[in-house]
Amino acid sequence: MSSVFARKGARLAAGLVVAALAVTGCGSTDDGADGEKITLTVATFSDFGYEPLIKEFQATHPNITVKTRVTEFDQHHKQLATRLGAGAGTADLEAVEEGYMPQFRQSKDKFYNLADYGAKDLASQWLPWKWQQSLADNGNFVMGLGTDMGGLALCYRSDLFKAAGLPTSRDEVSALWTSWDDYFGVGTRFAASGTKAKWFDGVGNIYTAMLNQIPFGYFDTTDAYVGDTNANVKSAFDKVAAAAANPGMSAKLDPFSQQWNVGFKQGTFATLPCPSWMLGLIKDGSGPENAGKWDIAKIPGGGGNWGGSFLTVPKQGKHPKEAYELAKFLTSPESEAKIFQNVGSLPSQPETLKNPAVLGFKNEYFTNAPVGEIYAKSGESLQPNYRGTRDADVRPVFGRALARVEQGKQSAADAWAQAVSEAAKALGK
Repeated sequence: MSSVFARKGARLAAGLVVAALAVTGCGSTDDGADGEKITLTVATFSDFGYEPLIKEFQATHPNITVKTRVTEFDQHHKQLATRLGAGAGTADLEAVEEGYMPQFRQSKDKFYNLADYGAKDLASQWLPWKWQQSLADNGNFVMGLGTDMGGLALCYRSDLFKAAGLPTSRDEVSALWTSWDDYFGVGTRFAASGTKAKWFDGVGNIYTAMLNQIPFGYFDTTDAYVGDTNANVKSAFDKVAAAAANPGMSAKLDPFSQQWNVGFKQGTFATLPCPSWMLGLIKDGSGPENAGKWDIAKIPGGGGNWGGSFLTVPKQGKHPKEAYELAKFLTSPESEAKIFQNVGSLPSQPETLKNPAVLGFKNEYFTNAPVGEIYAKSGESLQPNYRGTRDADVRPVFGRALARVEQGKQSAADAWAQAVSEAAKALGK
């Protein structure tokens, strides 16, 4: 999930304790060999909406106890890499966000090949590009089973729009922009209205959304580093930097921080890009007192994918067959539909995207927005952008550079030059 989420209820809740979700009952004995009692652990980087599904699974697998382990996004992936290298400490099921899949694909020998347990028979369950992201060795090695994807939209505070003299209905707001230039132009009008609120939360989410709309960013599809020469990356950087330099545009909040959550509750900013998994974060951060103030419009720039994950089975686990069965259950079309309604994670499966329970779902908190229609229809035409095997080494460098511009510590030109230098150093160039 995402990327990145939200879906994420208490989405990036670092330090959540391990929760055992044990249920007893009668049912299938397709559990451990000869009915042995076993425990499986599922490690994710946010609330994937699995708790009620795990209870369902245990009700029909009485010999299996499932525990969950949740850590913050970056920490989760760094710990997984460390534990794979050390040969100990991984969970039976490990979530891997799509941006990290190229990296962990290089260590596929440390994961079970899910093709050995029948995963290839499920290929048609996912959108073709989502299935391809899970493969290695020319399609012979299945790294994981796909969870969600991150269709993009733009969430906005209709009350703040009204106060600034802007339209408030989602159709009228969507008509305000086609491009990001349009979006920043409307932001200039918003800032000039005299409102105390800022136009967007911070440079991090805006920049990420823009990068996720281009075919590739810091690495091209041959995995060659092009971050310093890709005109699309430089254009996005410059536009966000220019907006950040306008005092009325950015609330200067670090995404997913405690201050960011407070910003929701206090109405500190009016807009932010919102993949489907972020709806839960917005609701949790804003609180019940702000219900009906948020709405959803189309994203500037036209579509894009932000996030989406896979459930992998590291070889350190002693029960790969049972772990695979749990992964298959958690990623089934029926489970994906329930997860969407529960935490907003957009299914990556054609069958589920056409499910009336998904298509017809409306979110009361977001002014009864038809979120099923908004996200499911966009999901059918989504194409991911390529992330290189070392994307995680350079992407944060450019994010920190924009933060320096946002904080008034550096000019856009100097920040870009420093980022290019630091990225080259990180890659050993």
